[in-house]
Parts: sequence; C-alpha cells; structure tokens
Amino acid sequence: MRLSEFDYELPPHLIAQHPAGERGASRLLHLDGATGALRDLAFADLPDLLDARDVVVLNDTRVIKARLAGSRESGGRIELFIERIVGEHEALGLVRASHAPGPGTRLRIGDGVAAEVLGCEADLYRVRFAEPVAGVLERCGSVPLPPYITHAPGPEDAERYQTVYAERPGAVAAPTAGLHFDREILKRIQDNGTNIAMLTLHVGAGTFQPVRSANIEDHRMHFERYEVPPETSAALQGRRVLAVGTTSLRALESAALSGAPSGETDLFIYPGFGFRTVDRLLTNFHLPKSSLLMLVAAFAGMDNMRKAYAHAIRNNYRFFSYGDAMLIERAP
Repeated sequence: MRLSEFDYELPPHLIAQHPAGERGASRLLHLDGATGALRDLAFADLPDLLDARDVVVLNDTRVIKARLAGSRESGGRIELFIERIVGEHEALGLVRASHAPGPGTRLRIGDGVAAEVLGCEADLYRVRFAEPVAGVLERCGSVPLPPYITHAPGPEDAERYQTVYAERPGAVAAPTAGLHFDREILKRIQDNGTNIAMLTLHVGAGTFQPVRSANIEDHRMHFERYEVPPETSAALQGRRVLAVGTTSLRALESAALSGAPSGETDLFIYPGFGFRTVDRLLTNFHLPKSSLLMLVAAFAGMDNMRKAYAHAIRNNYRFFSYGDAMLIERAP
C-alpha cells in the first residue's frame, strides 16, 4: 500500500492543545465496522455500550518525565529524549543537538548532573549518568508532550497527560485513549458487570516517528516492551474484548501472534492484518500518514476509516492526544 493513501487534510484549529475541562467530558464517535454506520455520542455514554459479555483492557503504563535539557561540557545546548532506562545509571534516547555527539562526549544535564555518551545503537544513543536515571528524570525532566502541542508542559499536563490508573513507569508517551477515563466512569463500567483487565506496554519514542516509506510495507517499528498477565489472558476467554488504545491492542495481538505473554514487540499493523483477539477498539484520532492511522484502517476497514475521519472533521471533533475518542467495532 502507498503512504499517500493515508493522508488527509486537517484544519489546524481541530488539533487539541489542552485536554477537555474534565476527564470523561470528551465526545465519542461510534463506528460500526460491519455496516459503516456512525453515531455521535459523549464519552460518558461508553458504559452503556458495555455489559457482562465484555472485558475492557487498559494499559497501566506510566509516563516518565523523559525530556531532559542540558549542554556539552565543551559548550552547546543539547536535549535528551529518554526512550528507555536500561540500567540504574544508563538509558537509551534520542538526542537533539547542533552536531551529533560522538562516543565519549561529556554532558551536563538538568541541574548539573554529569553524563557521558557511550555510543549509538541504531538511531538511539546510550548515555551513562553519574546518578540513577530515574531520580534525574523525576527531578530534572519534563513531560514529553507530542510535537504538535505547542505550549510548554505545565502542572496541568503533569496530571492530565497520565491515566488515572497509571502504575508502572516506563512510557515516553501516554496511552491517550485512556486519558478520557475518570474513576466514576470506571466504576460505572464495573457496576454493569463488565470485567476490567490490565496489561502493560511501555510506549516508546517511535510513537512520534512518522512513516517515511512510500510503500508502507517497508516501514519498521521501534521495539516496545509489553506484558499481558495470566489473569488478563484468563479474563479474555469467552468475552468480547475492548482494547483501550492502540497500545493495548498491539500488546494483545503481539501476545496472540507470538505465543509470548511478555517481551518486546515491533508489530506493525496495517490493512490486511488478521486480528486474533480484539473485537472493539477505543482510540483517539491520529495523525495523517501515521502507523496508528494504518492500524485503525486495518481494524475498521479503509473506506470506513476515511468516512469516519471526514465525518469527524466536518463535525469539529478534537484531534490527537488531548482530543476526542472513537469506538470502533471491528470490520468483518
């Protein structure tokens, strides 16, 4: 398939720069993949679409303060975007600098923490810190908002760019479909007999990387760590599976495809993929030409996806991480 097939025109004013006033106050577009039918709902209507036949699968990853400002000891500003912590004092990350740092480059990070570039692994740099990385991030890092959000991260973002059920630190981007849930909506879901199950997929820096290959089959995803606990696998049996977010879907389908309940996945889902586990997907609206939009097209059907996005634009839905949500019933 061609990358150009996944392009669309989005008016800039529809890119949500801030979250809705309250969690759960967003809109919800319901798409039936079998018929292509669309319904305009409120996110608060979601529990009414669920019952005891369903299991809702949430990703409990927690966003770390992955963006670090610093400088070379020899001069010149540098920014580190930590992709993952690989040891108490070491991390892999992207580097933004006027000149690419070579092995042995010494850095000063945040409030003066010494660090050294050890080398480059693929497109990520391995950096050793003089202090434990987790503590440096918590003290000196900032919330890694996506590049299309133009304001500097503030206290609101520290709270709202995190799900209410986030438990396990390790993501550099939020599983944004989960940002809509508050405690009341989760309680309403459980009160109607719906099971809620948890898994973990630590969203990596690759989530911000655009697809650049003209033929999308040539694109390669970054590896991301996932874990589907035994109790979650058991909860799926005999139920309709609603994956909250593309991250939950990729973890479930990776486990089903590989037979491994945990590990690393670079699963790239695009039209033609055979889904094994997930029946319903709750997701936000995604960037043009992105791998996430291709996943939605695979799940909903190409024509349905185009129709739904055109409808959302005409009706002024809010797009991307802080935007509105879409519930998709899988296309047959």
